[in-house]
Amino acid sequence: MTPSATDASPAESEPTVYDLDPRCGREAVESGALYHATVNGVVDYGVFVDVSDQVSGLVHESNLFASYDVGDKLIVELDDERENGDLSFVERAPESYTTEAVDYGDQTTVDDLDEQVGSTVHLDGTVVQINQTGGPTIFQVRDETGVVPCAAFEDAGVRAYPEIELDDVVRLSGHVESRNGGVQIEVESIDRVEGTTAEQFRERLDDALETAAEPHDVEPLVEWEAFEPLREDLEDVARLLRKTVLEGRPIRMRHHADGDGICASVPVELALERFVAETYEDADAARHLLKRLPSKAPFYEMEDVTRDLNFALENRSRHGQKLPLLLMLDNGSTEEDVPAYENLAHYDIPIVVVDHHHPDPEAVDSLLEEHVNPYIHGEDYRITTGMMCVELARMIAPDLTDDLRHVPAVAGLSDRSEANAMADYLDLAGEEGYDRAELREIGEALDYATNYLRYDDGGPLITDVLNVDCDDRDRHEELVEFLAERSERDIQRQLDNAMPHLDHERLDNDAHLYKLDVENHARRFTYPAPGKTTGAVHDEKVAETGEPVITIGYGPDFAVLRSDGVRLDIPEMVEELREEHPGAGVSGGGHLVVGSIKFVRGKREEILDALVEKMAEAELDEDLHSSVSLPNED
Repeated sequence: MTPSATDASPAESEPTVYDLDPRCGREAVESGALYHATVNGVVDYGVFVDVSDQVSGLVHESNLFASYDVGDKLIVELDDERENGDLSFVERAPESYTTEAVDYGDQTTVDDLDEQVGSTVHLDGTVVQINQTGGPTIFQVRDETGVVPCAAFEDAGVRAYPEIELDDVVRLSGHVESRNGGVQIEVESIDRVEGTTAEQFRERLDDALETAAEPHDVEPLVEWEAFEPLREDLEDVARLLRKTVLEGRPIRMRHHADGDGICASVPVELALERFVAETYEDADAARHLLKRLPSKAPFYEMEDVTRDLNFALENRSRHGQKLPLLLMLDNGSTEEDVPAYENLAHYDIPIVVVDHHHPDPEAVDSLLEEHVNPYIHGEDYRITTGMMCVELARMIAPDLTDDLRHVPAVAGLSDRSEANAMADYLDLAGEEGYDRAELREIGEALDYATNYLRYDDGGPLITDVLNVDCDDRDRHEELVEFLAERSERDIQRQLDNAMPHLDHERLDNDAHLYKLDVENHARRFTYPAPGKTTGAVHDEKVAETGEPVITIGYGPDFAVLRSDGVRLDIPEMVEELREEHPGAGVSGGGHLVVGSIKFVRGKREEILDALVEKMAEAELDEDLHSSVSLPNED
């Protein structure tokens, strides 16, 4: 706003006369201030003057010192504003004065827009998204402090400012309005900034972005020496995710559809939503930027990557979005993921993996921006992905900590982690009012709900089951009890059907081998899926025998494997079978003692026999126990 002439200090002998930018509106004119004006019309009772292209008024003949023609210049002061908005001025003729140019609006930052609703502003920024709606064109513009939607109007559905493209540095002017719980700038002009000015702005913006992307330095929830080497890797991921949000790039999150995968993905999703809310003035920004999707298979399937690519390309075409970053959680570390990753490479889509399955770094690392896995640091699957991702989420949004204290224990129990730190995680959950049985029930409820959600992320239902960002503890407890009871009932029914059909033999290494044809002796297309059915059978036999046990649940073209007390290396066995049986279509992997394998139907007996031979040669280890639940193979 223009300062009043009465604001001048007594020591100032010369008044200031303001020269308004032609685009200045009514809000730039105040009583008591002097303005340069131009005559735009002469009538019998005075002259009409412009103080800007947007603001005009009448100077009555009684308030004029001389006669004027169109185009003449004079100095005026606002006299009155009528109810209909018409302005009247009086002429002023100071003996001497100082002229001050008034820019169109105040130079502002996104952070300050909340205090400037109703005002006209200037904003410098870079365009991170362009969305053509049925009405205005929405430019998402980022400066050093945040991102704001800027609505530019043409004819309905017509692209405004077609010369402005993604990543352009722009200088825009417009009016700040409240919209959907945030603010929006209604654009009056946008100009592309080029040359040295643009380069200097990009340098400032890059420096601000690097600062804003820095993860929070949080103390780990528990002291755990084995976890420390992973912290720096997780900080790198947190930095990259925050930077991705600031750059306006969407994040597409894929996670294994089981308890640990949910305990990994939901906290990260909530943390990113909070960071988006801090950064973006658009209340719908998180909905457009973040998408969490479960994956049934224990690797990134071509079916999934094809869906993801199609979705991303459509969003780029229809909504002006950048292509996304892919975040793989509790999945994505193996050679089986490579074909899907190579497909994404055609579009330069960055990929980040946080996983605890046995990895194949030589196969995947050249295709990844970041790869966090305990095996890389000489640890193993006992550090679950959920444990890692709770710390990752806290690095992004530390105010989530109180909601997440129980989640690592749920993840550990869901994946049967026997890590030394489990006692500390259980104690931490105990402080939040959860005992071991309740935490197990949460994991079972998550598995049960996810099974029926299939490709849907579950949204608020899943957060209520996990009791993260849930506003009703009683509802959470009732929901978990209901789902866990249903899970237990259905698992028991499956066991009752399956147990009479188990094949048993004693291997040469003295381990018990149990085999179950889950295609013919378990209910299909219902809960539990073959993987969980095999796991339930295995647990029964481990408890019954108290000795080393291997369990194979097989179908026409797949087998799921569980082992306790036998030193298996399932990824290595899969690789050997692939080389020894060409044409069998062998693929698979997982953890060392828990995993899955696929093959062509015609080679089933040959592959299963070869698999059993390898298992019979494995060493026994009474202290080695499987620590994770199986993937849900359909």
